[in-house]
Amino acid sequence: MVTRAERATMRVLVTSSRNSFALDIIRKLGSRGHTVVASDTYPGATGSHSKYLAGHAVTASPRYDTDQFIRDVSRIVSEYDIDLIIPTFEEVFYLAARVADLPEGVTLFGGSFARLAQLHDKASFQRLVERSGVPIPETTVATDHASLVAAIEKYPRYFARAAFSRGGVGLLTNTGPLAGKMSVDDCHPTEEQPWLVQPFVDGPMVCTYSTIVDGRVTSHCTYRAPEQWAHSTGITFLAVDSTDTLDYTQRIVDALDPGFTGQLSFDFVDNDGQLYSIECNPRPTNGVILLEAEQLEQALTGRNPEAFVVEPGVERQISLAVLADAFAEPLKHLPTSLHDLLHVKDVGSGWHDSFAMMWSPATLIHGAKLSHGQRKELLGALGDDIVWNGEPITGMSAADAAALEDVHEQRV
Repeated sequence: MVTRAERATMRVLVTSSRNSFALDIIRKLGSRGHTVVASDTYPGATGSHSKYLAGHAVTASPRYDTDQFIRDVSRIVSEYDIDLIIPTFEEVFYLAARVADLPEGVTLFGGSFARLAQLHDKASFQRLVERSGVPIPETTVATDHASLVAAIEKYPRYFARAAFSRGGVGLLTNTGPLAGKMSVDDCHPTEEQPWLVQPFVDGPMVCTYSTIVDGRVTSHCTYRAPEQWAHSTGITFLAVDSTDTLDYTQRIVDALDPGFTGQLSFDFVDNDGQLYSIECNPRPTNGVILLEAEQLEQALTGRNPEAFVVEPGVERQISLAVLADAFAEPLKHLPTSLHDLLHVKDVGSGWHDSFAMMWSPATLIHGAKLSHGQRKELLGALGDDIVWNGEPITGMSAADAAALEDVHEQRV
């Protein structure tokens, strides 16, 4: 009998297939001959309709029905004899907290819950980054309205967001294109859900995506987003030099856990050539789109002795999002959008996977319905049922519960 470890090809489950980068992972691994299955909490998720899939399934929400979500994932793992689960959003926290309840023999490419919580909580992340020797702006933690007001008064130009947040949603600042979009009265920090306040650092955002196997960075991409949707989420992606960010990423991993395995994405601000670390998403982001299929395949296994690093100048875009943004932005922005549509390679180019892309509007409509019903921003609504905001997770182990409590206690 051939064991899972002895197989030449992998049998992979990609979760939260609504994400553009989930579809990219599906295509790349499927094109390399691996058996790929996709899942999400609703049937219209874009990635669930790729021709590179062996199957797809609908699960319960990890956030709102964790027990059923774990049962659903376990059923998929057993049905398709899955070797490896690759989470693409914050369902990674629920899977990590309940990894002991998954079928024996399956590997979660996501790290332990304790380490993920340490990365996701921005106050905890700040301490980790300082310990690793990576530059980070001065940070004040606000645990109530009064301390938030005092913190923003401390800085003539400030930038604030919740300790558990993502995707450029819910930012409080008095500087830049998002100035005034959110009022301090709309922010409600608590000891369980604090906010971080930093001096506003001038400069463009620089993002990274990395795979890590046994504490070693196996692939790495540094990129900028020349075009953004609503000044928050990138829709075009341009690779830039990775010299500093690769070093910083390895330093942070070394300080976190020399045995860490998973996907990490960091945001930096480039202030006249000096990079300042801002936050970590312990999951994939659109940087994975810039990797080649063979590079991603090898990087997930750690077979490559040296890290694959994306060369500067590689560029991709999400054409549907560029088109949508063209209609949302002022008319003067139209030439830029048209240039991107004509000259920048789309993430779907060359895959001949048009049926999956036909479902992209369905994903946006799904998010629009949620945002309307819940009075949330579209980007926030799109991930509402798969996010984790620092709460205890149903069925988590006593050790993980203690680790989460430790993260909370160290904020104050």
